[in-house]
Amino acid sequence: MEWYVLLIGAFVLLIALFATGLPIFLSFLSLNILGLYLLSGNFNGVTLIINSMFSNATSVSLAAITLFVLLGELLFRSGSVKILFNAVDALIGNVRARLYVVSIVLSTVFGALSGSAMAVAAMMGSSLLPEMRSRSYDRNLSMGTILAGSSLAPIIPPSVMAIVLGMLSKESIAALLIAGIVPGLILSAVFLIYVVVRSMLDPSIAPVINQEGRSWGERLGIAFRASPFLLIIVTIIGLILAGIATPTEAAAMGCFTAAIICAFYGNLNWQTISESLKSTASTTAMIMIIMVCSVSFSQLLNMSGATFKLVAWATDLALPLVVMFVVLQALPFVLCMFIDQIALMIMLVPLYTPLLDALGFDPLWFWTLFLINMSLGGITPPFGYTLFALKGVVPDASIQDVYRAAVPFIGLFMLVMAFLALFPGIILFVPSFL
Repeated sequence: MEWYVLLIGAFVLLIALFATGLPIFLSFLSLNILGLYLLSGNFNGVTLIINSMFSNATSVSLAAITLFVLLGELLFRSGSVKILFNAVDALIGNVRARLYVVSIVLSTVFGALSGSAMAVAAMMGSSLLPEMRSRSYDRNLSMGTILAGSSLAPIIPPSVMAIVLGMLSKESIAALLIAGIVPGLILSAVFLIYVVVRSMLDPSIAPVINQEGRSWGERLGIAFRASPFLLIIVTIIGLILAGIATPTEAAAMGCFTAAIICAFYGNLNWQTISESLKSTASTTAMIMIIMVCSVSFSQLLNMSGATFKLVAWATDLALPLVVMFVVLQALPFVLCMFIDQIALMIMLVPLYTPLLDALGFDPLWFWTLFLINMSLGGITPPFGYTLFALKGVVPDASIQDVYRAAVPFIGLFMLVMAFLALFPGIILFVPSFL
């Protein structure tokens, strides 16, 4: 069988299994067993899949996923986010587009604390969006700022998706986490500039809200009350950058710091801890079972020889590197419209890894842009999971409204990606200190 027929057939079959509604982990497991049988003619090699699943499931690096999820759960379930909301709201002041700015800044901060775009979108949609609508802010732009801000969660550390990508690509997880800091902040700044400029051009979409009776001293006092939460971010990023701790150890310290801060503000009790642990176990189990059932996918591709032949074919094309880069990034952008982000990474990363070596792309630079691309997939119609998370808490808005709200920010995402692709030093600067 020709290698390209094998590759196309595998991906078509996998997408067909997704379309049937079969759980992602069962889709990968079924394909792995079927592929093994077709390649060897028997099921004797099933032990290879079992050993591979066990080896990956017991990797210490994956513990960081559990800890980062627990960190976000503790903050959200303890109600500590209200303190952060009041702090950001007080600091913004009386500026036009104030609540748009609050939405983006808060989403960025919450994303940096939780790493979950869907959680941030749902939380912001249920808490801030009603306030924005009651003050006559444009509904579509309001939803757009929430989608844009929450989509930064997988980029700015802590990031569960960065850990999964690091495991699959064999790239340094610490470097991938740190590499997302500057691109995430640049995206946030671009979103802020966009909403402010748009509000200046059309004042009707952003009424001025006066914070009467509140002096700057009072505002700074409210903001200072939230300053301990910065310790969480500083602890995680600082320990990794200083080389004192691995991402897993830094995540553990982040959880410990978050627990102390929540307890300090009186928002931590046994019920909160119990609910956080239950939700963390459920979320982690879902991610882990997908990963352990899909790890053999890349091994099957290697066994078939399709991966090596794909590399040889791509290099023989002798296309300009710019064209190859655009193609490699355009493919996940399109596929993210229809396939789960983690599932797509598991499909593409094993194929891309040898291609990067052949083409000479810097792996950290490319995978960081790939991670941004995956984050963009969360707000890309028609099947972006972040879109559905926001729609779930805004029942009176149609899914088409949510799609329209995301479109301008999808364009901004792509512009920033092009900028970062042209100037790789922006991505590589901070990781160079590791």
